[in-house]
Amino acid sequence: NGLYLAEVTVSNAAFGKYFHADGDRFALIKGGSLPALKSALAAYPAAKVSTTDTFITDQTSWLSSMLAILYVLLGFAIVVSLFGIVNTLALSVVERTREIGMLRAVGMTRRQTRRMVRHESIVTALIGATLGAGVGLFLGAMTVQALHGEGMTFQLPVGTLVAFVIVSVVAGTLAAIAPARRAAKLDVLEALQYV
Repeated sequence: NGLYLAEVTVSNAAFGKYFHADGDRFALIKGGSLPALKSALAAYPAAKVSTTDTFITDQTSWLSSMLAILYVLLGFAIVVSLFGIVNTLALSVVERTREIGMLRAVGMTRRQTRRMVRHESIVTALIGATLGAGVGLFLGAMTVQALHGEGMTFQLPVGTLVAFVIVSVVAGTLAAIAPARRAAKLDVLEALQYV
């Protein structure tokens, strides 16, 4: 199928007449032993003999490279989102200085203040992770649906999704360190007078 129009089966003579081909790219052989095939093809040093599993691994190895690139891009996106969460929390602490001072005045401890800011950060990170996972699953399902004729099937990556949720919780916790520390160190009297 040199034109990639549809699946067609033609004889070698007809194919050779209308399409230029230096030789077969693959010869799939059912049965036989690997050592016997290698010895039969010893006169052809360019020929590569492999098992079914090795052939599948060789043909799909580019997917691993593509996934590695996507994971690197995802890592960059997480770093950028961490800066966004830190910035948002820092502004939130500044804007709610008086509110935090009032909470501290009625009995909230420094530890509870840090926990409040940390939980806000984790919730923000989980909202982002949920929206990102939802959009990613939707786009993945649409892509697989478009390529269903090529034999692709959709499988829900439960392990990967759980790992991303854990990463988002850790990222939210790390992003909250500086703003939570600042909120906990606020002087109660100064915070109550903050305008």
